Amino acid sequence: MTTSREQFRQWLEAPEGARLEFKEARRRYDLQKLLQYCVALANEGGGHVLLGVSDHRPRKVVGTQAFSEPGRTEAGLRQRLGHRVPVEELRYDNRRVLIVHVPARLPGTAWHLDGRYLKRAGDELAPLGDAELKSMFDETGPDFSAQPCTASPARHRRREHHRSAEPAKSTHCRGLGLRRLGGTVGAGSQHHGRDRHSPE
Repeated sequence: MTTSREQFRQWLEAPEGARLEFKEARRRYDLQKLLQYCVALANEGGGHVLLGVSDHRPRKVVGTQAFSEPGRTEAGLRQRLGHRVPVEELRYDNRRVLIVHVPARLPGTAWHLDGRYLKRAGDELAPLGDAELKSMFDETGPDFSAQPCTASPARHRRREHHRSAEPAKSTHCRGLGLRRLGGTVGAGSQHHGRDRHSPE
């Protein structure tokens, strides 16, 4: 994932609440805190954490020495969260900036860290309330189970050849086991509503 200089400049001028988090992090940044912000941003629809940028406008790019190996940091985030969270290194005005691209949660699910469902509350992090979690878990994603199957021409020709050699069989889509996308669950960090009360 590559961020253009123009996009980066637009982020610098944007308000922090617009799915953006700016942290100076000149020397280091706590991994646990980064994990928490990833969870909160994912639950709010996704966003970006920018390390090496002052958090008050007019913002300044101060540079950061945190997470010197972005690939290793990305692997650590995936291990803890169960989702791929790309970490990008950017050079701007000869200063190093780290951009953490947080994807949005899937409909009907919520991210958590060690059982804590988080959101942002001003400059702090706070737990999601029961009503907020219920609203998330009650969401439904697109249902593809009733949509017709489509096949490529080559696959169709192979199917027709197979029919000519064997007795006719039903050609409708069986056993695909397609479920609502909202039911997809990450490895330990994204739960569907039906699993809300299951042990962590």
